[in-house]
Amino acid sequence: MLAETNWKKDLEKEIYEEWKKSKAYKFDPKTKKKIYSIDTPPPYVNAPVHMGHCTTYILMDMFARFKRMTGFEVLFPLGLDRNGLPIEVATEKKFNVRPGSVPREKFIEYCKKLLEEFSTKSTETFLRSGISFSSWEPGKNPGDIYFTDSDEYRKLTQSTFIDLWKKGLVYEDKRLNNYCPGCRTTVADNEVDHVDLKTFLNHVKFRVKGSEEEIVIATTRPELLCTAGTVVYHPDDKRYQHLKGQKAIVPIYNLEIPIQPHPIAKPEYGSGIMFMSKSAGDQNAIRFLIEIGMEAESCITIEGKMDKNSGFLAGMKVEDARKSIIERLEKEGFLVKKEEIIHSTPICERSKHAIEFITMPEYYVKQLDFLDDIKKLSDKINFYSKKNKQLLLDWISAVSIDWPVSRRRVYATEIPLWYCKKCGEVVVPPKGKYYQPWKESPPINACTKCGGKEFRGEERVFDTWFDSSISPLYILQFVENPEFFKKAFPATLRPQGKEIVRTWLYYTILRCYQLTGKPAFDDVWIHYHILDKQGRKMSKSLGNVVDPAMLIDKFGAESVRLWAALEGNLVDTDFMCSEEKIQGNGKFLTKLWNVARFISGFSEAPKKRPQLTILDSWVLSELDQIIELSKKQFGEYDFHNPGVRLRHFVWEIFASHYLELVKARVYNTDGKFTKEEQESAIWTLNHVLDTLLKLLSPIVPFITYKIYKDLRGKDIHSEKFPIAEKIEFEKFTVDELVEINAAIWKAKRDKGLSLKDGLDNFDISKKFKDIERELTGMHGIKEIKWV
Repeated sequence: MLAETNWKKDLEKEIYEEWKKSKAYKFDPKTKKKIYSIDTPPPYVNAPVHMGHCTTYILMDMFARFKRMTGFEVLFPLGLDRNGLPIEVATEKKFNVRPGSVPREKFIEYCKKLLEEFSTKSTETFLRSGISFSSWEPGKNPGDIYFTDSDEYRKLTQSTFIDLWKKGLVYEDKRLNNYCPGCRTTVADNEVDHVDLKTFLNHVKFRVKGSEEEIVIATTRPELLCTAGTVVYHPDDKRYQHLKGQKAIVPIYNLEIPIQPHPIAKPEYGSGIMFMSKSAGDQNAIRFLIEIGMEAESCITIEGKMDKNSGFLAGMKVEDARKSIIERLEKEGFLVKKEEIIHSTPICERSKHAIEFITMPEYYVKQLDFLDDIKKLSDKINFYSKKNKQLLLDWISAVSIDWPVSRRRVYATEIPLWYCKKCGEVVVPPKGKYYQPWKESPPINACTKCGGKEFRGEERVFDTWFDSSISPLYILQFVENPEFFKKAFPATLRPQGKEIVRTWLYYTILRCYQLTGKPAFDDVWIHYHILDKQGRKMSKSLGNVVDPAMLIDKFGAESVRLWAALEGNLVDTDFMCSEEKIQGNGKFLTKLWNVARFISGFSEAPKKRPQLTILDSWVLSELDQIIELSKKQFGEYDFHNPGVRLRHFVWEIFASHYLELVKARVYNTDGKFTKEEQESAIWTLNHVLDTLLKLLSPIVPFITYKIYKDLRGKDIHSEKFPIAEKIEFEKFTVDELVEINAAIWKAKRDKGLSLKDGLDNFDISKKFKDIERELTGMHGIKEIKWV
């Protein structure tokens, strides 16, 4: 019998510490089982694990536990993201130091010092949540904890770059790029968000060369007049057809620029005619310059100030320059009017600074040539839910330039290249080592082209997504263990948020296809967000982030896990984090414990299934339906619908009806039942309990482990998933039985009786005659009238 009278959250600690110490879920790379691998999303370590992380990892843990029960060898690693800009920003704030203000090596030391403080904190909440990672120790074996800034991970990133280089998929080009003055680096299109901000639409007069005609052009970026490249109007706009082939004179700067038709112009916007700057003002302008073959020319520096091309504006911040040129345009009679509008403004998704467009040499990975292949590849991947596949397809359709992968930051994986100082020849090293060209010599003594012996190491680093996009290659040991990789690739599951489909998912599929020619995953599970109780997405800026550790302290991990399963299906909808609902789940845990405690008093059940009574056959037939539903839906990453059904069965069917009906037969104090009938009841109670514990074990692993270990002496998480017994039952339905019991209880209440009091008589349908003794025993009915 269960020793404890109640389930207590304090019991969880002893269990998770036992799992960690015993390495209960260690992955065996030599397994002969089929491998199920989860390419987990590594959280950044410089912030506590928040409720979104915790909830999604709890759901991933349910996937892993279910797959182990169905015969898979599960690879479920924990990765910790310690690379890139967020680490640098946190370092700058903590130590009040910026890259460039101290030697590079010193700044990297500061970054590592910061990371030492945070990394261990990140794992504590996961451990307490019952997450069954393959390992809790860092290492190089499949399933070990890995860090994205480790030499091993960075070595793989560099190796894949070298592979792409050799395939001719990498090139350097000097072109306008999205640039964040706050992050002080180039950013890719998918790292750019848009916000609606108030600004002025300025109507500025341009003169048509060789005539007295003036045209009025509306612009929100008059500070870019200094690099005006052309004036465009829509090909169908009859107002400006006569201007084709003529030239316009740019006010203040007196530049002569061509006038031409192009569909980028919108007749309904401003005056319907616009100037296009060689500096661009948004991503559409960059694409326009590429399309017409116009050479880019930036007028903004990496500090976010106007450069010498802007003349009198040089040295001013962009916002100040905009105000200054508007004043001068107005003073010299070029400004017709200005009107306040709401304008969609590109901003950096990380720092929220306005994006500028600066001409810089960067390395690019070819992606335009692969877009059709990626679309076809997506058809070979199972998306959960199916509608979320469209998020990927929409992004693929929006890609218009190759991927700029070089960044001008410090704490990230270095681009492994050197350059001959004499002839400029690029030195590409062999794979197999982590290189830091900014402080190391190249792996050659002399340039193979000119014989020069002096080299310049590359100082730029990779875009963080260039690192992140190889995560399935890393966990499956693409370079380290090709034999294992061949057996394990592609990864089975990529779980991730919908907001990084355009980055992590897209780039991973692209890179793995370029390197292996195969899809990166079998399945992709794309989830929505965890919201606060006002329905807002949690964020530090709003101050509404919920710490899951606090909820675990208050209610225990099992209540949080149960909420994660029962609240909804996260691939279809956002969740609102509600303490009240999480707390309420404790009632179900109490009910489950009480049911198990009652049954544990009759644990000496027959080993073989006895001849079943009608009532026992009924409850087992109901259980069969739940087994089949759970196996199907769990296999499709849906733990919500089976979870709801399981809770209802345990509470409303098994505990409230079957248990009450069968008590008289289990105790059999008055000898109304045969020994065989009593044994049927005891066997059925224990069988249903064991099955329910197994079905619930992926969702609530602590309480099911405790009950099963105490009663059966086994680890429930090493058991196989239940198989339906295919019991056919047609005597009566669950609704009909519930209705009969409810009617009897109502009759007692109407007579002012307690539910324990008996009744002299009651009318019941003949279909229940086979369970007459159970009904009379449960309700104390002296005489049943069969109708």
